[in-house]
Amino acid sequence: MWQPVFMISGYILGILGLIMFVPAGLDLAEDANTRSPFIPAAVITMFFGFSLFLANYTKVEKISLKQAYLVTTVSWCIVGAFATLPFLFFNQSYAFADVFFETVSGVTGTGATILSDVESLPHSILLWRSILNLLGGLGIVIFAVALLPFLGIGGMRIFQRENSDSNDKFMPKFSYIAKRIVFVYTALVAFCTVSLAFCGMDWFDAVNHAMSAIGTGGFSTKNNSVAAFHSVSIEVVIMFFMLAGSLPLTFYILIFRHGAANKNYQVSVFLKMVLYCSLFVSVYLFATSDYSLWQSMRYSFFSVISIMTTTGLSSSDFVEWGVWTSAVFMLLSLSGGCTGSTSGSIKIFRWQVIYAYLHKYVLSMVEPNRIIPLKVGSVNPSQNVITSVFVYVFSFIISMLLIGVAISLCGVDFNTSLAASVACMTNVGVGSVEVIGPAGNYAFFSEPVKYLLCFAMLLGRLEVITVMVIFTRSFWRS
Repeated sequence: MWQPVFMISGYILGILGLIMFVPAGLDLAEDANTRSPFIPAAVITMFFGFSLFLANYTKVEKISLKQAYLVTTVSWCIVGAFATLPFLFFNQSYAFADVFFETVSGVTGTGATILSDVESLPHSILLWRSILNLLGGLGIVIFAVALLPFLGIGGMRIFQRENSDSNDKFMPKFSYIAKRIVFVYTALVAFCTVSLAFCGMDWFDAVNHAMSAIGTGGFSTKNNSVAAFHSVSIEVVIMFFMLAGSLPLTFYILIFRHGAANKNYQVSVFLKMVLYCSLFVSVYLFATSDYSLWQSMRYSFFSVISIMTTTGLSSSDFVEWGVWTSAVFMLLSLSGGCTGSTSGSIKIFRWQVIYAYLHKYVLSMVEPNRIIPLKVGSVNPSQNVITSVFVYVFSFIISMLLIGVAISLCGVDFNTSLAASVACMTNVGVGSVEVIGPAGNYAFFSEPVKYLLCFAMLLGRLEVITVMVIFTRSFWRS
């Protein structure tokens, strides 16, 4: 059972090692005499990766369901571990728990950080953080698209681990979709980079924030995130591309077909929710603060979009707006973007299924003899999908609460514990309390708490059940 798992994980590590040469090249470009921490990190990562690959190489046409679960979980964990090497070679005083938290936050697209002064870091380290956001935002799709077909292994099953509710079987060949998804993802990053540069951001910052926005990751090159640029045009561009990253990547393939954009009910519901929530928070902020109507809309729209897309970039500190708004943003973090996008959290499709089911149930109470179909837009979810949605949402919320309780048992007050658990499980990264809000970070937590939060980030990114099933006794029975 383990041989294909280790083979795929080794291949992924080898690719990760090759990617490390990108920030290494930046180091050498800035100073030809520098000793880049990425070179030894790349060599070690590639050595272990290709050794693992060659030692376990086997020709397989498909992998079992158990192997799919293992590949998904093991690969994310091992990438998070080896991604710490550049940090450790750069500064040997870093504790492993700190850098592991940083890299897991990156590859899961969470954007939570333990770094209090990112502007003091070399450009190569900042670029590496953004690359992790880029890879993390599209992690499962990268498995299914670029790596598994290369190895002769079908990718649909692993892709379904993250998008198990998706009913978009509109194209017979997944490899066809896969290649175009990678093209769309790359094109969005390039377009965002050029747009930010056009608005006055320097090219380095533009590249980093483009990867962060499209990957809905949240890492920034500035201590004050997007607020450091004091630019409305930059904020508008980032808002647009945060939304772009939270829409299904297949949506961009279909949008060129006649009427395809109008048929995606999930997208229209999500965009309407973003608009209504942004307007609601804008009105509240205007009524309860000294901000003008324009300022209220500017800060509210950016914050709501950032939280609902689970990106976590900030143009203002919404924690300062009061306890009520903090609670609202905590609830908004549970929405997530669309299924098939790079965003995290529960995702809109599941909430649509729950709403449709409750609506049907209420109507059946009023008219018990009436046959009421359950529809989400033009889709009729099967009973298996409905069950999986309820099980997932229940497991997600219970896991979030249990992790919050576990953190509080480590000596952290419960409000902060719950806020940290929600921020990491939903992959938003920004908490609804001051210490881990837009102006804070996670450095003050103890090592056990940081590992708990790493587990929360992985649990949320990998859809909870994918990870939890590995810990069941029946999973390991032959």
